Order: sequence, then C-alpha cells, then structure tokens
Amino acid sequence: FVQWTEWSLQLMTQQSLEAESNVEKLKQEIFILQGELESSKVENENLTVGQTTDLGAVKHNTDFALQDLHKIIAGPNWSIRQLASGVELLHFVAEVLKSTGKISEAEAEKE
Repeated sequence: FVQWTEWSLQLMTQQSLEAESNVEKLKQEIFILQGELESSKVENENLTVGQTTDLGAVKHNTDFALQDLHKIIAGPNWSIRQLASGVELLHFVAEVLKSTGKISEAEAEKE
C-alpha cells in the first residue's frame, strides 16, 4: 500500500510538474499574443487614420477637379453668350442695312 501511495504521489508530482510547465508555456504564449494584439490595434488605428486621410485627400482632389471643371465650363459658356450676342448684333446691323438700302431705293425712285 505504501509503495502504491509513493508511486501515486510520484505520478501526481510528475503531473503537477507537467501542468506547471504547461502553465508557464501558456503564460508565455499569452504574453506573445497580447503583444501581437497591441501591435494589431496600433496598426488598425494607423490604417483607420490613413483611410480617413485618404478619404480627405480624395475629397480635396474631387473638390479641386470640380472647381477646374466649373472654370472649364464657364469659359465656353461665356464664349457662347458672347457669340450669341454677336449674332444678335449682326442681325441688327443687317436689318439696319436693309432699311438703309430700302431708304436709298426709295430716294432713288423719287429722283
């Protein structure tokens, strides 16, 4: 019975030592995983900030392109308005010339 108790005690001691060794390995693994978790958190924050920055840059570039587009559109619009005004002026001059021609013809007929 004493031998069996000693053998059982040795077996329990061995199992205890193995358990303690496993606990130490698990503690080291937890420590490593916590470091990786913190590193991942920092990387995630940096990516989030970078993404926000990228979105801000995209918005800035879009606004800048939109302003340029408005300037580009304004140029032809101004030219078209000027051209339309010029056409109206030419029609007016043509009407004046027609009237002048009719007046000249009427005066020529009187003579």
